[in-house]
Amino acid sequence: MALIDEITKRRTFAIISHPDAGKTTLTEKLLLFGGAIHVAGAVKSNKIKKGATSDFMEIERQRGISVATSVMGFNYKDVKINILDTPGHQDFAEDTYRTLTAVDSVIIVIDGAKGVETQTRKLMNVCRMRNTPVMVFINKLDRPCKDPFDLLDEVERELKIRVRPLAFPISSGDTFKGVYNIYEHNLSLFTTDERQTADAATVDFSDITTPELDKYITPKYAAQLRENLELVEGVYDPFEREAYLSGTLAPVFFGSAVNNFGVRELLECFIRIAPSPRPSTTETRAVEPSEAKMTGFVFKIHANMDPNHRDRIAFLKICSGTFERNKNFLHVRSGKQLKFSSPTAFMAEKKSVIDFAYPGDIVGLHDTGTFKIGDTFTEGEKLKFTGIPSFSPELFRYIENADPLKFKQLAKGIDQLMDEGVAQLFTSNLNGRKIIGTVGALQFEVIQYRLEHEYGASCRWEPISIHKACWIESDNAEQLADFKRRKHSNMAVDKHGRDVYLADTSYALALAQENFKDIRFHFTSEF
Repeated sequence: MALIDEITKRRTFAIISHPDAGKTTLTEKLLLFGGAIHVAGAVKSNKIKKGATSDFMEIERQRGISVATSVMGFNYKDVKINILDTPGHQDFAEDTYRTLTAVDSVIIVIDGAKGVETQTRKLMNVCRMRNTPVMVFINKLDRPCKDPFDLLDEVERELKIRVRPLAFPISSGDTFKGVYNIYEHNLSLFTTDERQTADAATVDFSDITTPELDKYITPKYAAQLRENLELVEGVYDPFEREAYLSGTLAPVFFGSAVNNFGVRELLECFIRIAPSPRPSTTETRAVEPSEAKMTGFVFKIHANMDPNHRDRIAFLKICSGTFERNKNFLHVRSGKQLKFSSPTAFMAEKKSVIDFAYPGDIVGLHDTGTFKIGDTFTEGEKLKFTGIPSFSPELFRYIENADPLKFKQLAKGIDQLMDEGVAQLFTSNLNGRKIIGTVGALQFEVIQYRLEHEYGASCRWEPISIHKACWIESDNAEQLADFKRRKHSNMAVDKHGRDVYLADTSYALALAQENFKDIRFHFTSEF
């Protein structure tokens, strides 16, 4: 099959939202339709014993939250779909931001009772930087919700994007009757029996003025629906795919993911209108997906995916050409030719070896510690993909070994977990103690938990007051040596042996910048 046909078949998207809006539950239901799983798991439920497929880490199962992005691929009606389920919690936002560099479109999930929340706004800003096409799914309609029009206005106002409802709910909470699908002109009726399978009763209505409608949803709600749909047609612009693809218009769907309601409509419309893989930007030129030569970049590293083997997996997004097993590719940063004997495709933590992959696919490569986030692979051309964010750590703590017999395990655990790019390690020049810097406080708990359960090492945290970590460089070697001598007690080296100045206060940092004019202070490690 020609490369072009493979490209047009693919849809790669991320699901993003504020914590607890229902991302992971929606992912489960999408997998159900794709036939990838037969029973949907739930994140938190007393009745359903099966955990969610995408939350495969032990800590995720315990807490009922996602802490790492998981990748799932399945086929639906001749379309190959790659979903990336991201963590919602802001302490893991870094992982989510990086994921957004590897997808072509996004589905935002909003809780119908709470409306747009802070994390949703932040994530939307990232999508706007790249003009990523956005679809909105308003969830939890089986509970009492805000008025649909109020919700639509809130999305427009808060996320600064035009909206167009392609489905409309009939009431919510206890009186929730179902959803009218404006895109396909049919009515889906909501039944309250708790089914976890993939079928909902749909009735075709091209003409909603017929009295037949009253039979299904009672005359009161039928009149309300007619009035609402008239209002939708009068207020909102007709749906234009071009406006959606340019990222200025967001189609909106309603439903209840936990009851599997409204999800099929979302998926059907998604495979019709969502973009196939788009060009990727590099420092020198834009890479078209249809180019014959393979290019791709690493956007995430997951340590210890299989705790029995201690393996590390680098996630490679393919941007153009065909990726082949056992073929030599250039690793641009090191300049070495590498080949991969067992590249894998994902279904959360289950992996299967593949022979070929095409643009839009995400491939797992076994990593022995040679790869970094942002590494590029090509067939010889020296390219560097842009736009992969790196963050400055905000919280710092000393890490101490709590069990002297497990020194090796701790060192190995720290080494591997730091490669994931969510936390950074600094070694103090003054006393050689190890300092961990992260973006969110929850990260410390996750590191501690993973060290104990995945590496068998126990650690404890001790406080340290640091305002900022600054990577320093200078062309004036004399001044740099003078600075390092004077600030000896505040100096440290990072994992790659580069000098880092750990400023106590904002005042100390401003003073240092003023006194040492020839030194450049960088707040992220990628400069």
